[in-house]
Amino acid sequence: MQLSPGCRVSDAADNPLAARVFPEPPHPYRSAFQRDRGRIIHARAFRRLAGKTQVFTHRYSDHFRSRLTHTMEVAQIARTIAVALGLNEDLTESLALVHDIGHPPFGHAGERALDDALRAHGLRFDHNLHALRIVEHFELRYAAFRGLNLTLAVREGIIKHSRDYSVAEHPELRDYFLDQRPPLEAQIIDLADEIAYLTADLDDGMEAEILNLDDIRRNVRLFDRFYVPMSAEYPEAPAKLVFNEALKRMLNALVDDLIAETAKRVNAAGITTLEGIRNASHRLAAFSQEMEVLRLEAKQYLYANLYNCEELTRDHEEATRVITELFHVWTRDPSLLPASYASRVSKEGTHRLVADYIAGMTDNFILAQDATFRRS
Repeated sequence: MQLSPGCRVSDAADNPLAARVFPEPPHPYRSAFQRDRGRIIHARAFRRLAGKTQVFTHRYSDHFRSRLTHTMEVAQIARTIAVALGLNEDLTESLALVHDIGHPPFGHAGERALDDALRAHGLRFDHNLHALRIVEHFELRYAAFRGLNLTLAVREGIIKHSRDYSVAEHPELRDYFLDQRPPLEAQIIDLADEIAYLTADLDDGMEAEILNLDDIRRNVRLFDRFYVPMSAEYPEAPAKLVFNEALKRMLNALVDDLIAETAKRVNAAGITTLEGIRNASHRLAAFSQEMEVLRLEAKQYLYANLYNCEELTRDHEEATRVITELFHVWTRDPSLLPASYASRVSKEGTHRLVADYIAGMTDNFILAQDATFRRS
């Protein structure tokens, strides 16, 4: 399954993708991408992911995935795929660990609310672009420079792992090869993310008793494909353990298919270099046509029966209220912001600054802020 070594982003110290904005001498025994991985793991923004919603808030149970545990699962899956394809596993893991670092509190509901608040002022919130601001500007860990001073490859992957941007709309991103495809190490992150959350959300949805086994089997054919033989193999096992066995095999099937199909597409195009990956007419990391149908089926089931269910809708409505009200409180009176933020209003603009402040919060912290202002 391994691709030509030329498709892999090199660990060489003189690789332009290993360059940093502020030059640093090579480490004696760690590659540039291994150092990036360490910097991401030690970042405050990374730690805050533990307090941010993935699907379920902590009011349900501490057993459900947080944004941090989801990130760790994505990293494990993505690294496995990278190794199988012969890609740079350290770069891949770094990209997986940083891919959600720009998310605000309350998961996707929080992101929508913050984006809606900014739209009213001609601005937008994009968690990929916010992640770049975090690693380039907000993290303060070094005396010599602001940010984490990550490599060009990681900064490019933060922006481009899940979508393409145009120079016309985002001239500030012109240094990130917007007219080219990202390396495969970045391309596989979004698909590893899909694999992780499709299987994990079925698991958490069952644990929360919002989803039920019979309904999943009727509507998610990829799961049922493995549940039938597992129930025959383990007839005396508790239902939850049979469910787990089927779900693990569903995850493995998605990973296997992604590896095989990506290798097939790269080899069919005769691509043997990173330049070839970059200049391809489309992204080459993909599921097969059959698996893509099954993936979309599972995703549509989760949207219809979990993400938009009545129980979670109440959480989404609360997230929207809290973020919208606090956004208005702080934009009306920026003096209520912490001093470190209030002093930057004239330079960065009130609305973007308030959005940055909110985006950095954990669920519990913003709820505490909401309670404080509602009491006053």
